[in-house]
Amino acid sequence: MKPLLTTLALTTALTAPAIALARPVTFTTAMTNYGGDGAYLAYYVTDASGAYVGSLWMAGGKSKYYKHLTDWYRATGGDTAEINGITGASVGAGRQLEITLDLADALFDAGYTLHIDAAVEDMRDSPNEIAVPLTAQGAGSAVKGRRYIADFTYKY
Repeated sequence: MKPLLTTLALTTALTAPAIALARPVTFTTAMTNYGGDGAYLAYYVTDASGAYVGSLWMAGGKSKYYKHLTDWYRATGGDTAEINGITGASVGAGRQLEITLDLADALFDAGYTLHIDAAVEDMRDSPNEIAVPLTAQGAGSAVKGRRYIADFTYKY
């Protein structure tokens, strides 16, 4: 029961700050041809002061690898309740992941930042692979990754 309540509380926090309306937002993450196994990706949000707000999505289902998503892991203490019900398969080299989530309008143009940590088995971890402010102006603009992500975009 606790993981369900945590998930509901997190969903409410991310989709209804200040009783805001939510909108579907599509995240598109294109991976480079890095030549390894599937990548684990953690999508999470921080506020204007850099404090962790919540997790949005986790690509990769084996919890033993979550510690390699180092910034996300540090922010959450590796608490799998943070991602209960919001996981999908890892993402292969050269592939693309597209997910659509309902995010509160209040998250945009208010100092929130979307982060993506990346890790690949037997390769270097890439904390904060992507860090992009959530702004209306940034929607549709590609952001280049540092190691495993070729580019990332979000759009309404």
